Amino acid sequence: MRRRMWLVLLLAFALIVAACGGDDEAETTTTAGDDGGTATTAADDGGDAVTQRGFRFVVVSHGQASDPFWSVAANGVDAAADDMGVTVEYQAPGTFDMVEMSQIIDAAVASQPDGLVVTLPDADALGDSIRAAVSAGIPVISMNSGSDVFADLGVLVHVGQTEYEAGFIAGQRFAAEGVASAICINQEVGNVALDLRCQGFEDGLGVEVDVIPVDLADPTGTQETVAGALQANPVEGVLTLGPTGAIPTIAALEDSGQLGTIKLATFDLGPEVLEAIDQGNMLFAIDQAQFLQGYLPIVLLTKFLETGALPLGSVDRVILTGPQLVTSDVAADVISYSEQGLR
Repeated sequence: MRRRMWLVLLLAFALIVAACGGDDEAETTTTAGDDGGTATTAADDGGDAVTQRGFRFVVVSHGQASDPFWSVAANGVDAAADDMGVTVEYQAPGTFDMVEMSQIIDAAVASQPDGLVVTLPDADALGDSIRAAVSAGIPVISMNSGSDVFADLGVLVHVGQTEYEAGFIAGQRFAAEGVASAICINQEVGNVALDLRCQGFEDGLGVEVDVIPVDLADPTGTQETVAGALQANPVEGVLTLGPTGAIPTIAALEDSGQLGTIKLATFDLGPEVLEAIDQGNMLFAIDQAQFLQGYLPIVLLTKFLETGALPLGSVDRVILTGPQLVTSDVAADVISYSEQGLR
């Protein structure tokens, strides 16, 4: 798995070098593209030549760019747009709303972009919109969620992690710590990817795990729900599925004097999560490298339009960016990357 991730990163680096290479004396030039558009090469602030292509892509995610997790993914999208010299529009529903998300995808398809990047938290709700994009001849790449369903919708390749396997790894790590009972905090009920995380966690742990639904938009309510669940049914371990679940859970454990006693881990990173790991109050976080999830699809679409080729990762066409475990021995280093908006 790690070997495949490194191969993808090396490929992306090679593509960027090929696209952005140049010298300090580079002049601005404009050439006709195969699709009738233009490609302009101009020196950026560092003096390197960047080819400005006429491609326009739309990214539609189920999470908002203002969210700590998705802001990092959006940083990846922006960085790739700069490096590839393309135009990218990032769009998302105001809340976790599949009807609104499908409408945003439909509008994006109607605008006839050169490529589309989507998350797939609910294939049943979004499937018709994705198929319409494919039927319109728009190349589509999925990221983050949808590793188990993207191929059925005609999506070219998926960039992210396989959610069940990531949850399974978490369960195995809890079992190795001697945890015999646990709960799974789900802050986005209806997101199939999160359901798979909890299911994998239960199977990896080897015991039945209760799933506690909470509202990601209500941290106070989440804290109260977690506190109530722990009081009603004491357990030895808690897995949260993102920082919006982890932060209120940390507060609930701290208020009850159980922080550092009950084994705690989460999916995804954030400043509070990294601090808890660094201080020994959290076992680990499963990082899916969302910066790369935003970055790589833009690179891949650009080169696909220019060459007609895509790296397929493996026979399942999933390019893995995770799971990568962040533990106390590396948390301090990852904190510095997080401060830069890269993790």
